Amino acid sequence: MGYKSNSESYKEAGVDITAGYRAVELMKKHIDKTKTSNATDEIGGFGGLFNLDLKGISNPVLVSGTDGVGTKLKLAFMSGIHNTVGIDCVAMCVNDVLCCGGRPLFFLDYIACGKNYPEKIEQIVEGICKGCIEANIPLIGGETAEMPGFYPQDEYDLAGMTTGIVDRDKIIKKENVKEKDIIIALPSSGVHSNGFSLVRKIIEGMDLNEKRAELDNKSLMETLLTPTKIYVKPVVALLEEILPTGIAHITGGGFYENIPRALPEGLGAKINREALRILPIFDFIQKNGNISDSDMFNTFNMGVGMIIIVRPENRERALEILEKNGEKPYVIGEIIKSDEKVIL
Repeated sequence: MGYKSNSESYKEAGVDITAGYRAVELMKKHIDKTKTSNATDEIGGFGGLFNLDLKGISNPVLVSGTDGVGTKLKLAFMSGIHNTVGIDCVAMCVNDVLCCGGRPLFFLDYIACGKNYPEKIEQIVEGICKGCIEANIPLIGGETAEMPGFYPQDEYDLAGMTTGIVDRDKIIKKENVKEKDIIIALPSSGVHSNGFSLVRKIIEGMDLNEKRAELDNKSLMETLLTPTKIYVKPVVALLEEILPTGIAHITGGGFYENIPRALPEGLGAKINREALRILPIFDFIQKNGNISDSDMFNTFNMGVGMIIIVRPENRERALEILEKNGEKPYVIGEIIKSDEKVIL
C-alpha cells in the first residue's frame, strides 16, 4: 500500500504539502503545451532533461540568462491578474540570450510565495508557458517554494532561467561593431518589466481601471500589465542569414545603460530622436511624474525593446527578414566615432 505524503505539523507551521501537489497537477496541462521533441522528461523530477541537438553547430557554446519580473508583480497582486507576468519572466531571460547570438533552448522557473494557492500558481505557470510557446522552448522544470513568514500570504516572487546555444564563430561581440553600422529598432509592447518602482510612485492614488483617451482608451492597469515582448522568433530568423554586429536588449537603465554594452571603445550610437516611435504610456509617465528627458531615456525603453546593429549593406535584408517574421523594425540611427556612447 502506497504512502500518502502529508504532514499536519508542517501544515500548522504554514506549509501545505498537498497544496503543492495540487498546484503541480493543475500546471501540467499548460507545461505539456510547451513540449518540443528535445524535452525528454516529465515535470516533477529532480532535474529537467533536454536532448541537445548539435546539428549544424561546429563549435557549440552554451549561454545562460536569469532574471525576474521585479516590482511589476505588485500590479498583479493589486489586479488579481496572474497569467501575464510569467510571459515577462520568460521574455527578460530569453531576450538577453539573443544579444550574444544565442538561440534559447529551454526554460526553468522559480516561484516563492507566502502561501501556496494552487489556482494562483497555475495562473502564474500558465503565463510562463505562454512565454515559452512564444519563444519556441519547453518548460523543463522549476520550483514552487511556500515560505510563510518570509513573504506576505498573498504575495509571491517570480524568477526564471534559460540556457541557449551559439556556434563560437557566430557569437556577437561588441568588437565587431564598426563606424557607419546601422541601428535598427524593434518596438516594445510597453513599459515591459523595468522602472516599475518609479511607475508605481507616479500612479499612486490614480484610478488604475479608468479608460483613458491618452492611452488609446485603455486603462493604466491594462497598459502597464502588457507583457514584455519576446523577440526570439524574428531574431533567430535573422541570425540564420545575417550576423548582426551588435544586439542590445533595452531593459532597466534604458538607452543610456544598455546600448553601450553592445559598443566598443571609441564608438557611439547616434540616435535620431525624431525617428523614435515613443508609446503613449511614456508620455503619460513623463507628464505625470514631471520627469526629464534624460531620466526617461535612462530608466525606460521608450518604445524600443531591442536594437540590432548591422552593416550598411545588410540593412534592407535585415529589415525584410524581421518584417517577414512579424516585427515592425525601423532604422533609428547609426554608429559614429565618439567617446559619448549614446547621442540623442
